[in-house]
Amino acid sequence: MAALFGTRVRRLRIAAGLTQAELGRKTHVVSTRITQIERASGAKPTLELTRALDAVLGADNLLVELWPYVYREAFPDWSRAFIDLSQRAVSLHQYAAHLVPGLLQTKAYATAVLSLDALLSSEEQLEERVEARLGRQERLRSPDRPALWVVLDEAVLRRPVGGRAVMRGQLAQLLEVATERHICLQVLPFDQGEHEAMGGSLTILTLPDGSEAAYTEGSDYGRLIEETVDVTRYKVIYDRLRAAALPPIMSLDMIRSAMEGNYRGANVPSRSERRRLAQEQLQQSGGRRLRGGDGRSPRHRPRP
Repeated sequence: MAALFGTRVRRLRIAAGLTQAELGRKTHVVSTRITQIERASGAKPTLELTRALDAVLGADNLLVELWPYVYREAFPDWSRAFIDLSQRAVSLHQYAAHLVPGLLQTKAYATAVLSLDALLSSEEQLEERVEARLGRQERLRSPDRPALWVVLDEAVLRRPVGGRAVMRGQLAQLLEVATERHICLQVLPFDQGEHEAMGGSLTILTLPDGSEAAYTEGSDYGRLIEETVDVTRYKVIYDRLRAAALPPIMSLDMIRSAMEGNYRGANVPSRSERRRLAQEQLQQSGGRRLRGGDGRSPRHRPRP
């Protein structure tokens, strides 16, 4: 895909009567960067540079539409099928056991996480992967954005990935995105005990045709499940996690307390109260139906 992208850039540049140096000046990069892109020999272009190339070359969004496929090559084979489906999904229900999901990560947090890969070969490769991860977040700001419901294990809040400053910025972003109508966050506290998804993350995807898939992932593996009977089992597991987690408003209180460095100040209800609230939540969401890009329950959720 990088070679195809480079070929398209070269053809468009020649058709526009521009040299590599001229195209570089118009897009604010050196001419050798254009050479690397056309030959697919250097770092993959950023989304910002791709937009500049598209505009200067009059590509009518052709290059921008190719860009996600170019960056997909920066991901392991086992995650690409999931990325393809998530780009088309109308709703995503995720459980995150150890880390903030990629769709909600800040650049600093994503850089800290991706830099831990033992097989990372260079700073350029790290930059490519960070750009690819942040590029996937564009979907959450698009007109056809999916409904996103995320259950965060308490470990996600307690582990200071990248240091205290990076973690504070990440938690602040979680509080900000939680104000969006198409995004809902819950926290699963430690004292809820063991559960069936402790081994790693879990995502349930609903596609435009109503079909569903499940995806489980660890630090160096991923598994896409599409058989209906197996997907149903994972949906039950996810529903149990959602029922055991704190209600959204209390979850935001815990995230805010974590950001302020004072967990004990969080308004965490007792186990019996959580059970009662979870039952009420499931009853209220039982008749919920996806409508457009808003997969949230119709009842109003106060802003934090």
